[in-house]
Amino acid sequence: MHYHPDELILEITRRAQQLRLDVLRMVYTAQTGHIGGAFSAAEIVASLYFHHLRIDPARPDWPERDRFLFSKGHACAVLYAALAHRGFFPVSELATFRQLDSRLQGHPDRLKCPGVEMPAGPLGHGVAVGAGMALALRETAKPSSRSAASARASAARVYVLLGDGEINAGVVWEGALTAAKYRLGNLTVILDCNGIQQTGATADVLPTEDLSDKWRAFGWHVQEINGHSVAEILGALDRADQVHARPCIIIARTTKGHGVGFMAYDHRWHGRPPNEKQYQEAVAEIEGSI
Repeated sequence: MHYHPDELILEITRRAQQLRLDVLRMVYTAQTGHIGGAFSAAEIVASLYFHHLRIDPARPDWPERDRFLFSKGHACAVLYAALAHRGFFPVSELATFRQLDSRLQGHPDRLKCPGVEMPAGPLGHGVAVGAGMALALRETAKPSSRSAASARASAARVYVLLGDGEINAGVVWEGALTAAKYRLGNLTVILDCNGIQQTGATADVLPTEDLSDKWRAFGWHVQEINGHSVAEILGALDRADQVHARPCIIIARTTKGHGVGFMAYDHRWHGRPPNEKQYQEAVAEIEGSI
């Protein structure tokens, strides 16, 4: 596992706060969008885009790139913010979020927005799509299909971000079984486990705990971490990359609306915009922590 210096951890933590600020501005400007689940995933997305993923913004379709599937598509404002700051398109374009003719739709569209690997409107498809991608990448490494280009591409990994409300969908578990059957060691899922979905606590809507035991029973390598600790996220990603015989899941315990006190733990901030007073309070709180 790699050593991660304090300076890197601090920089990514600051990046996560910048992503929250961007999300807040985007949703406030559009007066539509999802803040709570975008805020809970900010450290995860920042750790991937500003350190871990092997990507090239100048070549979004580079065959050797890692694939990141943002399965919880309604929270895509944080994905767009990361893509913009990573150089896939101008940061100024974030102001067009959810506007007519914008590339930054309310759910990500891979045919419109560079850097988006999978359309994610209906929830639940990331694991199954990720399993297909991971299997295809591995198949290119077989001697019968090997070339220099295909061998390099086969080293690419697939990462999927799920929400814990999203795993109510049965297709998630079908994908999990498929990934385990084919022993897809190049597939890592990160579960943004913030305990709250659109209508209330996940434990009340459809209980899914004990999550670690469930995923182990499905044949996955399991880690459980603090999803707001950049150090723990980076360490878990490194460990997952060292597992070669089965797929990996990182259960990241997070807080819905993390970063703004009055939004935290409140399911009402799943998908509503702030008014002007709330917006100014939230901006002040986030900016004060950067």
